[in-house]
Amino acid sequence: MSDGIAIGRIQVPKAADVLASELRERILAGQIGEGAILPTERSLAETSGLSRASVREALRILEVEGLITTRLGRNGGSAARRPTHEGLARSVNQFIRGQNILLRSLLEAREAIEPACARLAALHRTEPDIAELGALQERLEAAYADIPAFLDANLQWHLAVVRASHNELLLAFMLAISEALHAGTDLQNFNSDEIRATVMRAHRRVTEAIREGDAEAAERRMERHVRAYAEQVRRRPAMAEAL
Repeated sequence: MSDGIAIGRIQVPKAADVLASELRERILAGQIGEGAILPTERSLAETSGLSRASVREALRILEVEGLITTRLGRNGGSAARRPTHEGLARSVNQFIRGQNILLRSLLEAREAIEPACARLAALHRTEPDIAELGALQERLEAAYADIPAFLDANLQWHLAVVRASHNELLLAFMLAISEALHAGTDLQNFNSDEIRATVMRAHRRVTEAIREGDAEAAERRMERHVRAYAEQVRRRPAMAEAL
């Protein structure tokens, strides 16, 4: 007689997933250090009791995740890698492209994040950070008449502000969306003389606040800058809805 208790179908994880999970946790926890060479496929198969095919699949999973690099040949092998902000940026960028995220959404994300980055930059900037911001400002102004060079200098200046925040997570995210923003606003007849002149003035004011360590002014000025730029894009609906 049934007691009315129903048990759903139990999903048993694949052997390769179990091994990949074990190795992943050891790499992330630092038990397997950066650059450490993992045991060979044969050795992993012998110690884990799994088939060579399962071991090979587990290593392939970790390689796709960017947690190991594999070299072929006589002196080859799999070396552990710790996650980097470039890897996170690559994943976010793939999400942006794969989900067809609109330029309007990227601008909203930028408005939410960059003022906070400027505040943190004013609090945590170093002398090299200040020197980089100054050099990029000079590069921006020197490229005033060359729109592609101007846009590249503009992109690099914004990333330098985020680097000066010394927050790796914010940097990874901004690396991902900045490239998409750059591509989305590199359009003919958008970056007028007036807009470029406004950008240069705004950058000077933000750089000055960061240099002086004035967090409130840096945040306020960056907020004003990115909002004004976003408004210019929003006045062109075809731009705001496309990427």
